[in-house]
Amino acid sequence: MQLCVALDLPTKEENLALVKKIKEYDVWLKVGLRSYIRDGEDFLIEIKKINPDFKIFLDLKLYDIPNTMADAAESIMSLGVDTFNVHASAGKRAMSEVMKRLSKYETRPIVLAVTALTSFSEDEFVEVYEKDIASKANQFAKDAMSSGLDGVVCSAFESASIKSVTTKEFMTLTPGIRPFGENAGDQQRVADATYAKGAMVDFIVVGRPIYQASNPAEVVEKILKEF
Repeated sequence: MQLCVALDLPTKEENLALVKKIKEYDVWLKVGLRSYIRDGEDFLIEIKKINPDFKIFLDLKLYDIPNTMADAAESIMSLGVDTFNVHASAGKRAMSEVMKRLSKYETRPIVLAVTALTSFSEDEFVEVYEKDIASKANQFAKDAMSSGLDGVVCSAFESASIKSVTTKEFMTLTPGIRPFGENAGDQQRVADATYAKGAMVDFIVVGRPIYQASNPAEVVEKILKEF
């Protein structure tokens, strides 16, 4: 299991200050929608200047018509990121088109599909998808695997079931982890690091418990020791 630190602070300067504080650690960094829209490719370049070995997860959750998603995925290739994601609810044709477009490259990023956002409660999810989270997440995962993707984004509570209907090698990345039982904030389905490890999660994403801490590096070190 690997730790991915969410760079979700209000400004580029604050995010880069956080990156500098944790530059000695073997962690991934998540660049989300707000940070990328605000700071763009230059932000990714500045991260790599701090530590070229940092791996970057570009969390944009692509969701559009198949050709547009494939165009966007191909543009992402030029950014040098290590992982990006799409929405599974865009459908198998869209996901397959993304992977077909990327197949011409000798190497490509890890591509993940979002199943159910961790901000959804069960009732909210059923209202939108007309199916419970667990079964729909499994379906989305099987669709993603058959489309050639490498894994999915899900909560820790769906990870073990997804592994059982796909393979143990099919990756799961879980956002909103509260490593030591911290406040859930605006997330609904959160778990701690121990639960995530037991659920065979490959990547945990931790944001607020790290960047709101007085000593972020200390929290990162504590999480890594917990693994």
